[in-house]
Amino acid sequence: MSAEVQQRTAEQVFRTLGQLKGGAMKFGQMLSVLEAALPDEAMAGYRAELTRLQDAAPPMPTAEVRRVLDEELGGAGIAWREHLVSFDGGPTAAASIGQVHRGRWRDDPADPATERDVAVKVQYPGAGDAIASDLRQLSRLARTLAPILPGIDVRALVAELQDRMAEELDYRLEAEAQRAFAAAYADDERYLVPDVVAGTEKVLVSEWLESTGSLATVIASGTPEERDHYGQLLVRFLFDGPERTGMLHADPHPGNFRTIPGPDGEPGRLGVLDFGAVARLPEGGLPEAMGRLLRVAGQSDLDGLEAGLRAEGFIRDKVRVDPQLLLTFLGPFVEPTLVEEFTFTREWMREQYDRLSDPRDPVAAVGLRLNLPPSYLLIHRTWLAGVGVLSQLGATAPFRAILVESLPGFAAD
Repeated sequence: MSAEVQQRTAEQVFRTLGQLKGGAMKFGQMLSVLEAALPDEAMAGYRAELTRLQDAAPPMPTAEVRRVLDEELGGAGIAWREHLVSFDGGPTAAASIGQVHRGRWRDDPADPATERDVAVKVQYPGAGDAIASDLRQLSRLARTLAPILPGIDVRALVAELQDRMAEELDYRLEAEAQRAFAAAYADDERYLVPDVVAGTEKVLVSEWLESTGSLATVIASGTPEERDHYGQLLVRFLFDGPERTGMLHADPHPGNFRTIPGPDGEPGRLGVLDFGAVARLPEGGLPEAMGRLLRVAGQSDLDGLEAGLRAEGFIRDKVRVDPQLLLTFLGPFVEPTLVEEFTFTREWMREQYDRLSDPRDPVAAVGLRLNLPPSYLLIHRTWLAGVGVLSQLGATAPFRAILVESLPGFAAD
């Protein structure tokens, strides 16, 4: 496929996904995270267009935004016109099912001293109905998407979105999760999570997070120091968050993570946004079995690995697998844990993807015999997406030490 045709196809995909918003917008953001695994020759025309989906979407008219504020905040008894003393009618960012506006919120309408900058996230009207239509239309894009996602089951990705998007439509659930993370990371030296100011099912008002850009900016033009620094913070947050809150931030695309330089411009804190997709972990943290299985895999304990995977439901009772091929299949998950520091690169991720998606390779066939238990669905997706972002960054991280600190079951007994 020529570069010109690739570019036209990429623009078509972006235009379609952007117009559909909702589930399709989320799907496009997922693609933009996974692009690190795909060959340069296949991605040349797609990379820029897909990356745009991390921070952009067609805007909602201002009059429509104000109507939603009236219905939602006004309907909840919040005199938002008295509290929201200034409001930028144009969107400053896009969420998967809504858009974000900047404003000034006065906690006490009579006291100007109580003003603070806020982000007002407003859900697209009719988003719930649109999402069902969006997800159906994604199947029509399958042929167009084939060059972008060779070997990936698009239908499986759409099915997962159907399960998750119902939760994301209710901003009250997002507000609950964001409040928990904001409390857990209050005054943290490494992270900043803006607190919730007000919210309803379709409107969420949060403290404004001032930053110099998202991780997408670091991916595009960051220095090696910035790449390593913010990459390490991302890894630590994904493993540390469950320990502090009992929840996993399950949407690690670059637009949700913002860079906050230090006083002299040096790499500083990492701001975290968008808590619509979180895994509420039944054990109050990441499963102990997850760390234990990674440890025994790293020790090449074939019997212990197979037994552990069967106990957790990854291998069904009557399914037989070659233990050595199983260990090789898990290599991309295990390899970064075997050394003190690991450098994630596009080349490394591409090698893993090519190996595991080649139907001629017996290792790839192992994946078809495994089962993903529902309790691991978001954990698995988050792990893959996180590795995708780290590979886009080209970040070096003390991955093993981070797991020892924060992943239950990984440290030696």
